[in-house]
Amino acid sequence: MIAAPNKKTAAVSIGFPAFGKRLKRLRRSVGLKQSALADLIEVDQTTISRWENGGQTPSPHIQQSVFAALGPVRVQDSALKRLVVHSAECLHLVEEASHICLAYSGSRARDWKTSQRALLGVSLWQFATDEIRQAEAELQKDGWWDLHSPSPKAFLTSEAVHDQIRISAGQIVWERLYLGDGTPVRLVSGRREVTA
Repeated sequence: MIAAPNKKTAAVSIGFPAFGKRLKRLRRSVGLKQSALADLIEVDQTTISRWENGGQTPSPHIQQSVFAALGPVRVQDSALKRLVVHSAECLHLVEEASHICLAYSGSRARDWKTSQRALLGVSLWQFATDEIRQAEAELQKDGWWDLHSPSPKAFLTSEAVHDQIRISAGQIVWERLYLGDGTPVRLVSGRREVTA
């Protein structure tokens, strides 16, 4: 059964570009067949097929619920998370499909003006600037979802201030990595504009 979103996903009201391709990559990475995922979230296999082929796109709430249902299948990658957390660079690591924050460096926490644990387990998609949403939408035409190891994607974003986070203006670079269980994740790095 697709559950109601928890407090960490409740604020998400924006769907993900290329939801079907994201879902297909994540489902395959955790070793589930469409029928097994359908059973897990109590829909039929045809619905999963339609989502993955782009014939139907569920609401943002259902998208978050589907990604949350796949969450317990994944394992911890403590070494990778530790490298991100202790990096002097401004880095964070998110699940590629859902943008759920897995780890971030002290530099990123200072840039975001938050503690280094406050946003763990939270989908950062709800805070995306227009430029981040545009770059995400461009991934499909760039073939990102069809490639095992796509080229890094670099772009500029403007500043955005939210209650929980401040996104600085500057360059962002996205790179796909894989966790030990095959789950695709995105390493996010970049330079921030320095204001005088």
